[in-house]
Amino acid sequence: MAKDASFDVVSEMNMEEVKNAIQMTTKELKNRFDFKGSTVEITMENKKMTVLGDDDFKVEQIKDVLFGKLVKRGVPIKNIHFGETQHSLGSKARQTAELISGIDRENSKKITTAIKNSKIKVKTQIQEDQIRVTGKNRDDLQETIQLLRKLDLPIELQFTNYR
Repeated sequence: MAKDASFDVVSEMNMEEVKNAIQMTTKELKNRFDFKGSTVEITMENKKMTVLGDDDFKVEQIKDVLFGKLVKRGVPIKNIHFGETQHSLGSKARQTAELISGIDRENSKKITTAIKNSKIKVKTQIQEDQIRVTGKNRDDLQETIQLLRKLDLPIELQFTNYR
């Protein structure tokens, strides 16, 4: 009897790579001519990141450079959810972002529902912040991966432990 094949659907961020990208961005912006004398501050505590700049335009430029560094390091920028820009008395602009790691219940339900509605012969099992997909046929698993890549979710999915 053939053993079932499986893979895990996860959404993870490598926090070390995020820290490295923040350091590289800060270093680059401190040396740029258009940022001379400007405030450039990116901090990260737990799973929250704060970007501080002189105004909204500078904050957007800082985020642009940061996103470039994150993409080069393979960090999914879709998992970074920025909030509203806040303005302080010193005319500084601050924007806070939440770093999403793991699949929450709502997105897990969307994923499992999409798989069930597709009528592909696989089974899904929600395991905390990831989903295990098993099936007898590897072609069905490949088809499931293609289906999940097309889903419009607020997080980026990765597929691991393909057996």
